[in-house]
Amino acid sequence: MSAPANAPGEAEVAGEAGGTASAVVTGIGTMVGDGTGIEEHWKGVLEGRSWIRPIQRYDASRYSARLAGQIVGFDVAEHLPSRLIPQTDRVTQLALVASDRALADAAFTGRGYDDFEMGVVTSNASAGWEFTHHEFKKLWTEGPEKVSVYESFAWFYAANTGQISIRNGLRAASGVLVADQAGGLDAIGQARRNLRRGAKLMVTGGMDSAFDPWGWLSHISGGEVSIAEDAAHAYLPFDADAHGYIPGEGGAMLVVERGDAVAPSAKRYGRVAGYASTFDPPPGSGRPSNLGRALRLALADAGVEPGRVDVVFADGAGVPDRDRSEARAITEVFGPRGVPVTVPKAGVGRLLAGGGPLDVVTALLSIRDGVIPPTPHTRAVPHGYGLDVVAAPREAEVEVAVVLARGRGGFNSAVVITA
Repeated sequence: MSAPANAPGEAEVAGEAGGTASAVVTGIGTMVGDGTGIEEHWKGVLEGRSWIRPIQRYDASRYSARLAGQIVGFDVAEHLPSRLIPQTDRVTQLALVASDRALADAAFTGRGYDDFEMGVVTSNASAGWEFTHHEFKKLWTEGPEKVSVYESFAWFYAANTGQISIRNGLRAASGVLVADQAGGLDAIGQARRNLRRGAKLMVTGGMDSAFDPWGWLSHISGGEVSIAEDAAHAYLPFDADAHGYIPGEGGAMLVVERGDAVAPSAKRYGRVAGYASTFDPPPGSGRPSNLGRALRLALADAGVEPGRVDVVFADGAGVPDRDRSEARAITEVFGPRGVPVTVPKAGVGRLLAGGGPLDVVTALLSIRDGVIPPTPHTRAVPHGYGLDVVAAPREAEVEVAVVLARGRGGFNSAVVITA
């Protein structure tokens, strides 16, 4: 039984309160895999393509783990003005490009909103690791006078939100959330809340990249990163042979607009219909995770019964204990094998704050095209999990999708997406 919502330090619940305006997704942009657009991303997802490979930016042979889901072939100079590049970390560059794509997809320039009716909410779990480490190296070896003045802000978790806001003139209430893998869904939930408070358009999502040598050490120090050498057997969510996850970089950004403000000619990928978050009891307490509670709260917020859900995009940690825990939460709500479950991000790795928003984009495309994407490489799901894990593209009428995310330290978030 889940802890009560008002138990201090055990379950922090964030549903929706106030306002009835719907949150419609009108633009999407991704930065993952080969760094191309959403249609190429979607094609790769349906093919079960994997972007997991040995780290290529430096010699990683001395590290215990050497595989990562990397963006390849991305040249920032082709996408951003030269004045921006020296003042931004790679993660901010990825967020700016994904936001540009989402805004272009939404035909943002034709909206005619006031600057103060548009805002930005993003999530980032690791901040500007690479930029800071590069500047610290200069501090130690060349002296403080060689350190870039941009170090004062380029490292900061809020840099993505700030740079997107400045670049596009988005001045409504904005923010940044930090909750590891769950943060990207929290950002989308906060953007929806801002629309209900009066904003008309929000750019929202998550992005992460921490693959310089120090950043890589931060990943593997947690003890859950797979040390497999074969990419096809490295990250196996819900598989009997699961033995850890593969970190990835990238994520997705979305343009979300208030339903009563969306132009008739605008794209309408779907609606953010429900959101909730919970926090787990402390380790060693003996009490179960509150992931199932977050799922039930999000469904209630959307006014959706479990039987109407067509697919669950699971967190899919690839760590046996966490996989079992998530399987338990899903089966408690939907029943054994009661709903198709998929983890398409197994082809790109766990993206921290970028993982949830990328799953939301994939869910929206699943709704659009009537197909549930596969979970790459996972094949032998233990019968005791009670899950119907999708192993090959499955044609289906998808009208309601649930996206789950869990962050290190006890964060749980759930979003309900509807047609």
